[in-house]
Amino acid sequence: MSSLCTPTDGGAGRRATARLLAAAAALLLTLTLLWTPRGAAAQSIESVLAPGAVIQGHVKVETDCKSCHSRFDRSAQDGLCIACHKEVGADIRAHKGWHGKQQPQKQCRACHLEHRGRNAAMAAFDHKTFDHRLTEFELRDKHVGPDCAKCHVPGKRWRAAPEACVGCHVKDDVHKSGLGRRCEECHSAKGWKTTTFDHDTKTHFALTGKHAQTKCDDCHANGHYKDTPKACLACHRKKDEHKGQFGEKCESCHSTEAWKPQTFRHDVDTHYALEGKHRSVKCTACHTGQLYVQKLGQACIDCHVKDDKHKGDLGRACADCHSPRGWKEAPGFDHATTRFPLRGAHEKVDCKDCHKDQQYRQTPDTCIGCHRKDDKHQGNLGERCTECHDEVKWKPARGFDHQKTHFPLFNAHASPKLRCADCHETLRALRHTPLECIACHRRDDKHQGSLGEHCESCHRDSGWKVARFDHAKTRFPLLGAHLPLACKSCHLSPRYREAARECIGCHKKDDKHKQAFGTNCASCHSVRAWPLWTFDHDRQTHERLEGKHRQTACAGCHTQPAPAGKAVAPTPQACGACHRKDDAHDGRFGNRCETCHAANDWNDVRPGAAGRPAAKGPN
Repeated sequence: MSSLCTPTDGGAGRRATARLLAAAAALLLTLTLLWTPRGAAAQSIESVLAPGAVIQGHVKVETDCKSCHSRFDRSAQDGLCIACHKEVGADIRAHKGWHGKQQPQKQCRACHLEHRGRNAAMAAFDHKTFDHRLTEFELRDKHVGPDCAKCHVPGKRWRAAPEACVGCHVKDDVHKSGLGRRCEECHSAKGWKTTTFDHDTKTHFALTGKHAQTKCDDCHANGHYKDTPKACLACHRKKDEHKGQFGEKCESCHSTEAWKPQTFRHDVDTHYALEGKHRSVKCTACHTGQLYVQKLGQACIDCHVKDDKHKGDLGRACADCHSPRGWKEAPGFDHATTRFPLRGAHEKVDCKDCHKDQQYRQTPDTCIGCHRKDDKHQGNLGERCTECHDEVKWKPARGFDHQKTHFPLFNAHASPKLRCADCHETLRALRHTPLECIACHRRDDKHQGSLGEHCESCHRDSGWKVARFDHAKTRFPLLGAHLPLACKSCHLSPRYREAARECIGCHKKDDKHKQAFGTNCASCHSVRAWPLWTFDHDRQTHERLEGKHRQTACAGCHTQPAPAGKAVAPTPQACGACHRKDDAHDGRFGNRCETCHAANDWNDVRPGAAGRPAAKGPN
């Protein structure tokens, strides 16, 4: 074998050696396939045919060729690489970073060669010609030229280099991360100390006036920027002559151009314009506490509570009466805007005449509150004086309208000659004056009370004398001959009710019967005339008159006076009662004379009466 491998003639020897090695390899492959399982045989072949050792990072998959190779498909190799190197795959899909920005996209093996040993450089490239613009961090200014190792730490992947400034310059951060990690907002790649920070737009504190000329360290001590206070007093507390009394909003009065003079305009910058004496008052006279902390009221009473002589009784609107020119001046007060406008005589009255003290609101607004001593009615008519009196003058009471009372005045009662005192005995008793006529006209009552107290039944308020009395409304209506009679014919005195209603009361002298037929004259006589009488004996009694009885005078039968309450005395109905002297039989035939005798003539005997037995009658 050694002799075969020894080259004899240069190139021919080398070719012979190669053929020998190939034959040996084929023999070895055949033996391996015969003595191993099918799958194991395939793996052993790939191991035998491996071109060299993989890098240290791929040691775990060195024996698993399919992790990086797809049998008989070399184009699928890139997909297997991306499957393991996921961050590279993400860059390619997003078209970012070195791998994502390659145009056109190269195969992985074009740059990364494997099987070159454990320590082989898998990603070797020329640092001088590398185009850093294809990364996410383009090199500008002072970043151009330095060694890669200053940013890319040896032993770590290139992509692991931080992109944020603070990743490399953390030691240079004098702010100790107080302003965050975005150094590029203030610093540039031209130089660490060269800043481009715009204080006006990137903070809530624009630099104006003298602040624009101030060094950063004057406000940002020790390089701490983030939590620097914005209040003026944080820097200017020593210059605060108010000792913090007016709070921390110095900008309300002062400006950044100069601490003095102050530019505060009370009339414009507040809701309270200073007028009158308020302009000459010191700020501390009103602002006794911390400004903005102490809420100063705008009402006058907030400062002038001690000056309020009304003790709060008139409220807090002092400006309604007083002026800023002077507290004692009250030119703005208009009494017409109160609950009691001044009219008439009230306009000339001094304030103190009604307002006994300066608590004006407690002053009564009723007339009686001031005029109780002038009330002649002594409260009997209530306290509504305005119903009668007016503000022009207390007397006379022109405003009183008697028509609105329970006793309206008409006719004679409305006469201007009639005085109040004629009906109202005293001013105190006006309300309780009786309304009945008799109360005032009792002495005019000629009837002496006999007709009651309803004078208005006959009399009218136009005159006391009765013009025409309607007698039909009484218990004795006037009829017939009674109508033209004068009152005095029946009423012998003004006590009219005492006049008799019975006929006999007036016609006793006209009674020819001398009361034999009682006092009920109307039973026979008519009111048309006394001689006229209409008594019907047949219908009005139980005794029918026949024959000569019709011609007989009433007194011929009714000889006895009528008892009390009766029209006539009871008269017996038997013939013998009246004709006993005419009885020739001397009572032998009884009292029933009509059995034989007729009423036309006593001597006229009825036929068949002879021989009749005597009729029995009452004895």
